[in-house]
Amino acid sequence: MAEIALDRLTKVYPDGTNAVSELDLQVEDAELMVFVGPSGCGKTTALRMVAGLEDITSGSVRIGERVVNKLPPKDRDVAMVFQNYALYPHMTAYDNMAFGLKMRSVPRTEIRRRVDDAARVLGLEQVLSKKPRTLSGGQRQRVAMGRAIVREPQAFLMDEPLSNLDAKLRVEMRAEIARIQRNLGATTIYVTHDQVEAMTLGDRVAVMRDGYLQQVGTPKDLYERPLNLFVAEFIGSPAMNLVGVDIVDENGLLAAVFGSNRLEVRGRDALRPFVGRRVILGIRPEDLDDAAVVGYGSAGTISAVVDIREDLGSEILVHFGVGAPAVRGEDVQAALGEEALEATSDSARQKGSLFTARVSRDSSAAEGEPIELAVDPRRLHFFEIETGGAI
Repeated sequence: MAEIALDRLTKVYPDGTNAVSELDLQVEDAELMVFVGPSGCGKTTALRMVAGLEDITSGSVRIGERVVNKLPPKDRDVAMVFQNYALYPHMTAYDNMAFGLKMRSVPRTEIRRRVDDAARVLGLEQVLSKKPRTLSGGQRQRVAMGRAIVREPQAFLMDEPLSNLDAKLRVEMRAEIARIQRNLGATTIYVTHDQVEAMTLGDRVAVMRDGYLQQVGTPKDLYERPLNLFVAEFIGSPAMNLVGVDIVDENGLLAAVFGSNRLEVRGRDALRPFVGRRVILGIRPEDLDDAAVVGYGSAGTISAVVDIREDLGSEILVHFGVGAPAVRGEDVQAALGEEALEATSDSARQKGSLFTARVSRDSSAAEGEPIELAVDPRRLHFFEIETGGAI
């Protein structure tokens, strides 16, 4: 296996569309790197440039010790797994997995060894004689993966390989891909629009937006220390709650004030230059809980009336308004401006920012009833309005 290095990788289409802009990234040997972002962010284009399926406008791709910009796909020593399985319907699973090796004139005994080894790793021994139409979606996807594995390439490139599977099978296959990748020690770039998939699979995750890399780090880094509003809002399910707040200094102590709520902010000296100004406060749903169950905490509480209670069995989600300026999804996408916060409609202003809390199973929160929500003061996130950057 080998590392993959992207140096100022750029793709501009003839119509002027800037699909990928100066992408700098290093994928370490044996690492599983996930590219994630909304549709049109450039993640698949970047993957296709690594594979050689898309011409590079500028910058370079290095796989191992070679810069491969000018090499055709077949000479890059990478294997790709696509969203659609691209299996030959008239061939058995064995022949589908072996086809690429036959085209390279690999000896028959070596083909048998590689296919049998891959089938054992993937749990496909019993279906090698079957044709794709008789296989389940998960089995077809494993055959497609087996076809890549038998090539023994330097790197695997996977483009949304699970998107055609149902929810239950996707969860199972996520675990399967992670297990196989770790057992093989295979350098892998994996593309998905699903942030849950990205966070559960990746050793590191690269978040992209409009062709630009927003942040790269471990799932823990992205979740706990997002660099900007876009990453904060994109990573996490349910999404981070966002609201406009005023930073005030009360006898040396800082507080974030929004609507009728006030939260003390301790140990955040970076907020002092923002006293008297408005910033964006972010609180993840799991960092709010029913104060009647867990206690009130030192930062204060958020007072609300429950709009909707969702009992999901393993958890309870409570939805409510906080009577403060709403931060809308389109504002987050645009890196926010003061005007955007003030331009909310009258109806939105009355209800204010809509929050979600993941509360204790012991909570008796009921729709239409008041609730006090304890806030974990260590988990507050603040962002500048002007740039969307983390404070």
